[in-house]
Amino acid sequence: MTSTETPLNSPAAAADRRRWFALAIVMTAAFMDLVDVTIVNIAIPSIRRDAGASWGQIQWITAGYALAFAAGLITGGRLGDIHGRKRLFLIGIGGFTLASALCGFAANPEMLVASRILQGGMAAMMVPQVLSIVHATFPAHERGKVFGLFGAIVGLGAVSGPLLGALLTEWNLFGLEWRPIFLINLPVGVAGLILGRRFITESKAPRALKLDLVGVALVTLGLLMLLYPLTRGRELGWPLWGHVSMAGALVVFAALVAYEKRKTARDGSPLVELSLFKVKSFAAGIAVQTVFGVALGIFFLVWTLYMQMGLGWSALRAGLTGVPFSIAVSAAAGMSVQLLVPRFGRKVLQAGALLMALGVLLYIWESDRYGMAIASWQMALPLVVMGAGMGFIVAPLTDAVLSEVPREHSGSASGLINTVQQMGNALGLGLVSVVFFGGIGDRLTRAQVGPAFAHAFQHALGWVAVVLAVIFLLMFALPKRPAQHVEGAGAADTLGEKEPVLVP
Repeated sequence: MTSTETPLNSPAAAADRRRWFALAIVMTAAFMDLVDVTIVNIAIPSIRRDAGASWGQIQWITAGYALAFAAGLITGGRLGDIHGRKRLFLIGIGGFTLASALCGFAANPEMLVASRILQGGMAAMMVPQVLSIVHATFPAHERGKVFGLFGAIVGLGAVSGPLLGALLTEWNLFGLEWRPIFLINLPVGVAGLILGRRFITESKAPRALKLDLVGVALVTLGLLMLLYPLTRGRELGWPLWGHVSMAGALVVFAALVAYEKRKTARDGSPLVELSLFKVKSFAAGIAVQTVFGVALGIFFLVWTLYMQMGLGWSALRAGLTGVPFSIAVSAAAGMSVQLLVPRFGRKVLQAGALLMALGVLLYIWESDRYGMAIASWQMALPLVVMGAGMGFIVAPLTDAVLSEVPREHSGSASGLINTVQQMGNALGLGLVSVVFFGGIGDRLTRAQVGPAFAHAFQHALGWVAVVLAVIFLLMFALPKRPAQHVEGAGAADTLGEKEPVLVP
């Protein structure tokens, strides 16, 4: 054995094994969260049929998770910096597992909604620690390989979530209908909790920012005042209090801005670093992320309802129909970062928005032309076009938004980017009441259900196309080419000092 070799039973070799075990644990937790976001949509018809949930409750089963996740992301990252990333990760994965059990054993729709909100809050404790633990565990020269693995996990989660949800729903294990989509998290979560305690090394930030709980409360209150009337308004006949609540949300957001300015002057640890919005490309990028989240929130929910409730397809057929979309997203994402963006810059993202809009319009045309007789293979072309467009956007967007942000603020900016995308997603899910359910009558015969859902799907996709056109225009404010100081991981090297970088 040469002097450069490490004995298999040496302390160095044991430490090396420990960090790879730690990586596998945190990556599994990230995968669990990603799958849980996508797995629920495919089971919605089963949840509605078995649990008797109203359309408003169905929206909150999805939007409640996104809202709680968004509201807690930055605070979750700061808690990890202050009290230890390992500790917060274990609290998060333990709470996520408990919330999954509550979802799986929910006695009624109200309990399911509350459990999903708890699950989103626990994910906000768990997910920000993942890349922070990676940063603390692996040296800089190895992080590129690790972040590449993380990207593969993101792609795998996007592909496997709908399929796994479809299989678990179709199999109807032990007569539990949709419940196994949540219960499958239990063995994974318990294993992650036990192994995480043993193999993850504790770390803290040398100088962590303070918590801004008032800021979190104002953000959450403002979003609730906006989203609750949107989701319940149609069912209740759009009462006056709903309009007052939505108008009041603007007042709450104005109060948030005023409070954040005072918080910045007092101790320099606001929830939202308002000075970042002086950077034109960042302000535009935040708008793009928010509006993009709205588009995705609308599309994925109405798409599932169209295939299963409108066309009467099984969960498995709907899940398999989405495979070309997921593959196109993964392929285009890799191509955009490695080949296209270095050569064409911002034009790649704008081409992605136009491609997605083209795919949406093609989908509307096919749905109208083929009606109830449309087949899965006929949906493949618009889905591939949409998936390619989405891949051109999601992979390079974070770097484009961060490219002109000062390095000392890149961590905070990254946390904010992911927060607003989740908030946009929650808002999009709330808007489904207006753009989709608003076009479906309350009393439909069985023969009327399919055409009504198809028409509502086409109407909702028209709004998605409009949103994508807005995104295309907003992208003109992004830099033509990302600055050289931000590399592929989205300024990941700053993770230890500020908020963790989260990959959408």
